[in-house]
Amino acid sequence: MKHPLVLVTQHENIATVTLNRPEALNALSTALRNQIAHVFAALEQDPAVEVVILTGAGRAFTVGLDLKELGGEIAAETSLTSEDLSKIIGAMSKPVIGAINGFAITGGFEIALMCDFLIASENAKFADTHARVGVVPGWGLSQRLPRLIGINRAKELSLTGNYLDAETACAWGLVNRVVAAEALMTTCRQLARDITTTDRRTRKTIKKIMDQGWATTLENGIEIELEASRAHSKEEVRSEKVAARRAAIQDRGRNQAG
Repeated sequence: MKHPLVLVTQHENIATVTLNRPEALNALSTALRNQIAHVFAALEQDPAVEVVILTGAGRAFTVGLDLKELGGEIAAETSLTSEDLSKIIGAMSKPVIGAINGFAITGGFEIALMCDFLIASENAKFADTHARVGVVPGWGLSQRLPRLIGINRAKELSLTGNYLDAETACAWGLVNRVVAAEALMTTCRQLARDITTTDRRTRKTIKKIMDQGWATTLENGIEIELEASRAHSKEEVRSEKVAARRAAIQDRGRNQAG
């Protein structure tokens, strides 16, 4: 009996998606890519899910496209187009936390970049080997990576194909923090719980305008924010609800500061 290619577990309103081809370092076969797309499309429509954590089983997050399929050594299923997978993950209205447990290589690096932010295990390593394989990126790496770490650093990674360790990735702003391997999922779950304590409607709008603004100029981004703020303010907000939220924020601040 075959193991499922993608494992999905849910605790309260947090879903954890685990790529499950550890024997192949979670290489992205067409079957796995199709399953990822199916899972994320379903999670987007599930009102019980507010945050998604994406990780990999074993030693890798994912090492990218299955080279055995690309080389014709094994048969491939009918595949989605590259744009489908990128759009399905990248356009999620719900926050996606990338829990980078190990190797995130080429197409795996691209999938990591589709997440809203990354937490890395000390074992995480990143590499863009498109130029070594002879494939041009098709899931946004050439555009997302320079915006995150700067174009000079992005060119260094993509033109050399060299590996990037977790600590350097953190110093460069690619990942938010590096934690011990055994603390990775605990850290991501706590951040996911923190996210779910915020106002869901407001959170969704903020994520949306950040994503839209990142893809345009500062001037246009400010206009996007202003329009969203005005639309949000038109909806009735009860004063006692605001007061309750303010009190909760003050309590949280005292607890974190203490």
